[in-house]
Amino acid sequence: MKLLRKILPPEQWKFPVIIIMGIFVGIGAFVVKISKAPSYLSDKPETCMNCHVMAPQYATWNHSSHRERASCVDCHVPHNNVFNKYYFKAKDGTRHSYMFALRLEPQVIFIHEAGREVVHNNCVRCHEHLLTSDLRMANLPDFASHRTDRKCWECHRETPHGRVNSLSSVPYARVPVPESPVPAWMRRMLNETKKN
Repeated sequence: MKLLRKILPPEQWKFPVIIIMGIFVGIGAFVVKISKAPSYLSDKPETCMNCHVMAPQYATWNHSSHRERASCVDCHVPHNNVFNKYYFKAKDGTRHSYMFALRLEPQVIFIHEAGREVVHNNCVRCHEHLLTSDLRMANLPDFASHRTDRKCWECHRETPHGRVNSLSSVPYARVPVPESPVPAWMRRMLNETKKN
């Protein structure tokens, strides 16, 4: 009870503190809604389209054979355990949020080193049966070192995104358009104001 008394503000400050706390909670809830934060817990490829700069990557993946078997998360997030998966998603998502919020994203997007390792490990994980059963590959003298010394895309450059890296390379790609963060009632009100 003594601790509660120390935490609570004096009587004359209770109402202003409640108002200020309400404002912060409201702003926090608005940020969660506008950023579509809950969608990042899913594995849906459309989540990657929350930022329009991923349009070329989404469009090229959507027209590749990987679309039938693998989503963005299958390739770009570690799968060794659930904690590492969500830690990596949180770390990478925080970096992306920071860059996109402050408009620091480059025109041409390249994967970072940590992401390269994850993608390479996921290529090997998904295609392990091909790597071990293909006798032509198994008979190559340096085949065993391919998994560690080289990255898969050194030979498979067009998989699955092709050579597309910028918004200008696929300007007319059909991709899911992010929905407007402006509530419908506010859009109606703005449209009525424009008409008058």
